[in-house]
Amino acid sequence: MNSTEVSAAARVELAIGGMTCASCAARVERKLNKVDGVTATVNYATEKAQVSYPSGLSVDDLKAVVEAAGYSARLPEPEAPDDTRDLRKRLLVSASLTVPLVVVAMVPAWQSAAWPWVSLVLAAPVVTWGAWPFHRAAAVNLRHATATMDTLISLGVVASVAWSLYALVFGDGHHHLYFEVAAAVTTFILAGRHFETRSKRRAGAALRALMDLGAKDVTVLLDGEEHLVPIKDLQVGAVFVARPGEKIATDGVVTEGGSAVDTSMLTGESVPVEVGPGDAVTGATVNVGGRLLVRATRVGADTRLAQMARLVESAQNGKAEVQRLADRVSAVFVPAVVFAALATLVGWLATGGSADAAFTAAVAVLIIACPCALGLATPTALLVGTGRGAQLGILIKGPEVLESTRRVDTVVLDKTGTVTTGRMTLVEGDGEVLRLAGAVEAASEHPIGRAIADAARERFGALPAVTEFRSTPGVGVAGVVEGRVVSVGRAPGGDVTTVGVTWDGELHGTLAVADTIKPTSARAVAELRQLGLEPILLTGDNAGVARAIAAEAGIGEIVAEVLPEGKVDVVKRLQAEGRVVAMVGDGVNDAAALAQADLGLAMGTGADAAIEAGDLTLVRGDLRAAADAIRLARRTLATIKGNLFWAFAYNVAALPLAALGLLDPMIAGAAMACSSAFVVSNSLRLRRFR
Repeated sequence: MNSTEVSAAARVELAIGGMTCASCAARVERKLNKVDGVTATVNYATEKAQVSYPSGLSVDDLKAVVEAAGYSARLPEPEAPDDTRDLRKRLLVSASLTVPLVVVAMVPAWQSAAWPWVSLVLAAPVVTWGAWPFHRAAAVNLRHATATMDTLISLGVVASVAWSLYALVFGDGHHHLYFEVAAAVTTFILAGRHFETRSKRRAGAALRALMDLGAKDVTVLLDGEEHLVPIKDLQVGAVFVARPGEKIATDGVVTEGGSAVDTSMLTGESVPVEVGPGDAVTGATVNVGGRLLVRATRVGADTRLAQMARLVESAQNGKAEVQRLADRVSAVFVPAVVFAALATLVGWLATGGSADAAFTAAVAVLIIACPCALGLATPTALLVGTGRGAQLGILIKGPEVLESTRRVDTVVLDKTGTVTTGRMTLVEGDGEVLRLAGAVEAASEHPIGRAIADAARERFGALPAVTEFRSTPGVGVAGVVEGRVVSVGRAPGGDVTTVGVTWDGELHGTLAVADTIKPTSARAVAELRQLGLEPILLTGDNAGVARAIAAEAGIGEIVAEVLPEGKVDVVKRLQAEGRVVAMVGDGVNDAAALAQADLGLAMGTGADAAIEAGDLTLVRGDLRAAADAIRLARRTLATIKGNLFWAFAYNVAALPLAALGLLDPMIAGAAMACSSAFVVSNSLRLRRFR
């Protein structure tokens, strides 16, 4: 489909290169949608375009439209190239030259007569090769009569260098040079761009994490013999073996054997499901009991796991991008500053001023508006905020996340592993019943049995030996303990799982196990309410379990017995009601909902797929971290807005003075440096966040 025309309307995904801000994505989208019959959506975070086009066009035609707009387009590769490598190289080289340049510039005693020329030599590679991505983007913007942050950066660097060269070559030695300013601006903004690009590359990791859950090989049964083959060679209808502890290779139906299957990673159900002949099983779930023979019913892209991967991808592509504040204002600010500089130059010349005075005043206007502080406003606050967050067990993936935290009014909480521990624990039972049941269950691999055995060991220490142990899937376990035939069997009952303990043919008592609430969950829910968020408990468990947990945690609204597709639908329904939704989860079953939500918070103790799909990762595994994360993100956003305000306030207030010739470029540079220092120091206040 690379260059041939198609006979009917078709869809294609294109990887877009060269975008540096949200306005770039908007420009590519606008250019594609101007073509008759084309409908396109461009996602800046994933750097991809979803394009629907008519039969009269080819993919090459679409690529040509994107390239004409100043960007590149290609069909996505299995593994995207590492576009951080070039930025990292430019950052390291620029930093190694900028540090000595700035240090010596700050200490006049270290400067020799040749220092101005040395500073030029040190700064030249930084302001040319190091800043080349900004200059190139600015040129593209100029060609299309637009302006972004790159335009501001390039203009500020060029203005500083141009004035410095003029002062160095034609000045009398008393003019201030701005080589170190231009180099520092370039290096700081390269650092911010590098970290931003690294975070953007993680956008597709959720899909890779989902697919990595699947088995890589499968044991197929052919003519009564077992053969290990790659999962890609498995065909529908083939019978394969699932041993205890193994992942079930693909979706299928059990033909022989019985076992308990841990489905929590896909369904959120905390209690393993008993399966036998005729029962359906899902690929990537774990067989925790006996040996199973399974007939494959769906393979490859048709499996439930693959469908979930598509859900995550769809949710990510549909998420609205938040345009950076600096880029929104730069579209007006840059042309205004350029016009003001030109007007200053013409005004001085028209009123009889000298060319030197006119040039000095015009350059002062450009320098006072240099985007150093503007460029630092977002990355410095983000770097300090994310660094402090990491210390507190909170990972913020990028600046796009912050705006959502301000608007969120509803928080959807997954139950298993988020509000609860995700592990079965004994909640009722003691004495001889527990001791004997624990002895039998010590030989079992079932999660409920392990919970009983662990509780028995904790209370009684060493447990008596068991002989003649046997396990009956779906029924329970039995064995001889101290001469008594002890049987332990379970059945659902109320809000917990109830286990009956029998010996010598008589029921002697019951034990109860449950997935218990985390000690900090109730306090965390209260903190989320204080932030103005309404909590909702969402789970794949039954309604009785959900109500009990919600009551203990202080949550008023529950949605129970939902599959992964249902979780996404719940988030969409809440969004359709006008709510701005945050989602907190930890399982693979939560990944699509985390991606769909306006703000996804993934528990770091959970599945990689959930972590990668979330906007914020809570490393601590403590739900209180969700409230801390929202509070920190809101504080970081407020800091960025404050930085942007003062970055403009310092410079704009001095623009009239510069235009009137009352502000020497050296003083303009000092004002610019002052605004930068304020922005950095304001950002550093985030280190004191508690």
